[in-house]
Amino acid sequence: MSSVRILVIDDEPPIRKLLRTGLSTQGYHVIEAADGRAALEAVGREKVDLVILDLGLPDMKGHDLLRLIRERDDALPVVVLSSRDDETGKVQAFDLGADDYVTKPFGMNELLARLRAALRHRLAVQGERPVFRVDDLSVDLVRRHVRMADQEVKLSPKEYEVLRLMVLHAGKVLTHAHILREVWGNASDSQYLRVYVRQLRQKLEPEPERPRYILTETGVGYRLRAPDEAEARR
Repeated sequence: MSSVRILVIDDEPPIRKLLRTGLSTQGYHVIEAADGRAALEAVGREKVDLVILDLGLPDMKGHDLLRLIRERDDALPVVVLSSRDDETGKVQAFDLGADDYVTKPFGMNELLARLRAALRHRLAVQGERPVFRVDDLSVDLVRRHVRMADQEVKLSPKEYEVLRLMVLHAGKVLTHAHILREVWGNASDSQYLRVYVRQLRQKLEPEPERPRYILTETGVGYRLRAPDEAEARR
């Protein structure tokens, strides 16, 4: 039985009930909050391992609540669950530190896979996974070795830094501005980043025009496929 504690923040009782039932059957301990104030009290009072956040709350904007949660714990996985599907809202959520964004209506199997990916990302940040592997791709963050199957892949320093950032946040969408800021120190033209992503795909993807590893989130940024990303997309 899992001891993972998930805080569900949603003002709709039917959605909370659906999540409580689905998550509990998987062994997760579910804590519920119907508004932003109750959510902040729960984060301060409970030991929370992951947050599922609905952006449409009655007492405050979901993005504002996400910002407050991040100020308290910048490593706490947050998966946004929202009926909003606009690119602006998604970009804002990811820039504020959301690990993933799932649009309502959703499938429980897909949501569970994305929760597992977000939880694994936290373990990676805490240093529990020095070697990242997904299918034939492996990245050794200690030795700075990148391999496809049994072949070592030579990357330029900047190519490696882009890939390393994606590995550290595998399964999470990184916005163009975030990658540019972390790797180059500024948020300049995203076309510059596209050149490096294209070069990485040429070196790492079996079919660069149909990428399996470095995935595009249109209008937002890029996501490095997590080990169970394939399960999430079924």
